[in-house]
Amino acid sequence: MSSKYIVRQPIKDAEGMILGYEILYYGENQAFSGDNSNSSAEFAAADTIYTFLTQNSTKALKGTRNFMTFTTMLLMKKTPRLFDKNELVIQIDDSVIIHPLSMHFVQQYAKEGYRIAVNEFQFAPRYLALLDGIDYIKINVKTATDANISNIMEIGHSMNKKCIVTNIDSPELYEKAVQMGADALEGPYVAEKLTTKAHSSAYIQSNFFRLMVAVTRDEPNVEEIEQLIAADASLTYGLLKMVNSAYFALRHRATTITQAIMTLGLGQLKQWIYLLSASNAESEMDASSEEFLKISFLRANFCSELMNHAQNMPISKSEAYLMGMFSTLNYLIAAPLEEILSEVPVNDQIKNALLKHEGRCGMLYDLVLSYEAADWDKITSLSGQLGIPSNMMTSIYFICMENVNTLWEQLTNPYAGQLPDEAEAGAGAPNV
Repeated sequence: MSSKYIVRQPIKDAEGMILGYEILYYGENQAFSGDNSNSSAEFAAADTIYTFLTQNSTKALKGTRNFMTFTTMLLMKKTPRLFDKNELVIQIDDSVIIHPLSMHFVQQYAKEGYRIAVNEFQFAPRYLALLDGIDYIKINVKTATDANISNIMEIGHSMNKKCIVTNIDSPELYEKAVQMGADALEGPYVAEKLTTKAHSSAYIQSNFFRLMVAVTRDEPNVEEIEQLIAADASLTYGLLKMVNSAYFALRHRATTITQAIMTLGLGQLKQWIYLLSASNAESEMDASSEEFLKISFLRANFCSELMNHAQNMPISKSEAYLMGMFSTLNYLIAAPLEEILSEVPVNDQIKNALLKHEGRCGMLYDLVLSYEAADWDKITSLSGQLGIPSNMMTSIYFICMENVNTLWEQLTNPYAGQLPDEAEAGAGAPNV
């Protein structure tokens, strides 16, 4: 069976704020860039993305701005209408621009309020003629000259178009694009670029970190967890506030740490502690912090779910979850990952996977990183070596994304829809 993958990658502005996500798709053993000349590739592209969007839940894409390249077949199938017009940017490239029927559909979608982006914008009459009807200009930093990039941006900005520089895979290209005035940036380096947190290495000895370690052991000691929470007022209030929120709809309020832990469960407690500890240095999380935390949760969930299919793995699902979660610890703590992991009770196979990409654990970790980077060939190779059916990767990925989005709502908005008396009872407690 041929491999079909769908993955999303962030598009960020120069401050690291998320502008939206590009939806990348691959199938029938080739990437669909929209410039395929044969009709079989065109039909395959339409089949890959259309089938997924119609047969699988698209909750994971709700509430975000999704940039998606549409081929002529996808436009004719009216695939854009699967999305809310406020959540979709229709990307087109040369194969659509030179096709009269395709452009008729694009113009119709634009009239309906969909935003339009042009991939790899060029100095050519057919591209310049589109400027009035588009919202975003995308420029490939690897194929356009510096002079062309500057000229395109100057024209685009004069017409109030957003200019997105793509294919950025190094700090040098990132800085160059920012200096040239890019409104947003996209590429492997942009996806990986996270804001390092302000915690010092002394944080490893803090109460937050000790609690995080305690809840992630294979056999957590509930008494130890209770003692660590009880020793910190902000943790105690935060936990009680979370567990007494409307989400849990308790018949009787939890008034002790023990009751709260029993209600929340160690699984969700583990995630709540990580969120709270990661954001503890700031009174309010910024968009960059949110993206960092969501990456942590997504990697953890993805590693764990892939364990249901991976063969001959020397670790458990819970250990795989930790591997994904802890892969970003060096962004949380201003210390080398090797030093941080020396304090965490995970086995050497996980440490070697994270630090040296060794063994089957390293292969699983690399598979998750490859999926994030949309490295199609590496995804196919690694999933095959691990015995994971490649045709299941996309469904697993999007299920994990939905889980992360749901978890994020629960953790960051625990009081959504609560009753007035509950809000009053929770007043004065610090935000979690």
